[in-house]
Amino acid sequence: MIRSSRPTGATNLPLTRLERVKAAKKKRPKSAGSSILELIVIVAIALGLALVIQALVVKPYRIPSESMVPTLEVGQRVLVNRLAQRFGEPSIGDIAVFHPPAGSEQMPLDQCGERQPPRAACDKPTPQRSETNFIKRIVAGPGDTVSVDKGRVIRNGKPTNEPFISDTCADDNGAACTLPKTITIPPGHWFMMGDNRGESDDSRFWGPVPTEWIIGPAFATYWPPDRINLF
Repeated sequence: MIRSSRPTGATNLPLTRLERVKAAKKKRPKSAGSSILELIVIVAIALGLALVIQALVVKPYRIPSESMVPTLEVGQRVLVNRLAQRFGEPSIGDIAVFHPPAGSEQMPLDQCGERQPPRAACDKPTPQRSETNFIKRIVAGPGDTVSVDKGRVIRNGKPTNEPFISDTCADDNGAACTLPKTITIPPGHWFMMGDNRGESDDSRFWGPVPTEWIIGPAFATYWPPDRINLF
């Protein structure tokens, strides 16, 4: 049997040289310089992770206009899932951030990729995308037929259930609110409309959006605190 060289109850025996060195290292306080360096490294790592997350995973956006009222008010902030487009297609009903076709941010709003038939929405975007970010709701996808009746989408011949839209088109048969002539959404494209149908610049004027121009769906609002919500 191997016995310990130091009896169990011997608490006052002198420490060996190695034990004294280890004990001194444990008691030695950190210098101010090493503490600052450690803090700088921690902050740098945290910022780097935040930038990676924002670039690849989740990004915040501010609502700039009234086009999504009453769902989203001007100044609200939303979080957008940037990974969603890498692993699947968009879904009808998503509130999405995307790049619209070039010319969509200009006036007049007639920036369709081809001449629109009378009383019909634009069915073809301009070939180049804008670097501006828009946020709208996806109301139709590839192959769907679309017309609009007093702001409400008629998809594939059937009125859609849209309790979230405003009433700005309820009594309006103007060019923005009622487009009775049916169009067909091209393959790989998505038709975008604001929930505030009478005050929204959207696919009715500049056409459906290619899948690759969609940044991702918004999944939550985080500001202001009294309007935090998940979609």
